[in-house]
Amino acid sequence: MVAHIGRDELRAKIDRGDPFVLLEVLAPRYYRHSHLPGALNLPPGKVTEMAADLLREKEAEIVLYCWDEA
Repeated sequence: MVAHIGRDELRAKIDRGDPFVLLEVLAPRYYRHSHLPGALNLPPGKVTEMAADLLREKEAEIVLYCWDEA
């Protein structure tokens, strides 16, 4: 199931300490500069290559954050 959440709901999940995996799909230079607390970096173009290693817990809730450079 895929659901969309907004910034406020994501902030609330982080503040409550809800159990989830937060992935930021950002170029490494942007991730190094600034990323959300606890976020893992999954660079664009590397999703297939890196996802299996980053997402070992198959039943975990995953929140994916994408930022458009444009």
